[in-house]
Amino acid sequence: MSCCCNGTCDLSLLKDVLEKYKNIPGSLITVLQKVQELYGYLPQDALRHVAAELNIPPATVFGVATFYTQFRFQPVGKYLILLCQGTACHVNSSLKIERAIHEELEIEDGQTTKDGLFTLKNVACLGCCSLSPVMMINEDTYGNLTPDKTKNILKDLREAQA
Repeated sequence: MSCCCNGTCDLSLLKDVLEKYKNIPGSLITVLQKVQELYGYLPQDALRHVAAELNIPPATVFGVATFYTQFRFQPVGKYLILLCQGTACHVNSSLKIERAIHEELEIEDGQTTKDGLFTLKNVACLGCCSLSPVMMINEDTYGNLTPDKTKNILKDLREAQA
């Protein structure tokens, strides 16, 4: 994953993706997914470049990118925490889990820790209702959470970075 520095992106990273999908109608979502894989989020410079290279109006590119919740417009931490706030999780105290995350990491929904390690994002449903309350951290799912269990998971991830 490459990041943008000093407000500019290395747009050459997009060359292969744009060449592959340039002449494939309906490929915009796939292109945006690839851009996000490359940078970790969707930088505005990259979105404008995609629009120009695919000959799509910038408003269309930005419209698609803002419509789908899978797309991010800010860099995220090494560990992206998706906390389920769906009905089953809510009934089983997901708000207590969110409070435990806040206490442990000092971040709220949508924020990243000062060290850039963790980002918290509340989501409508992770589809793991039988494990509620549940969160995903990157590709790993953690279920049947309690505040203490949640804090221990976060502490273990932080210690693994030391």
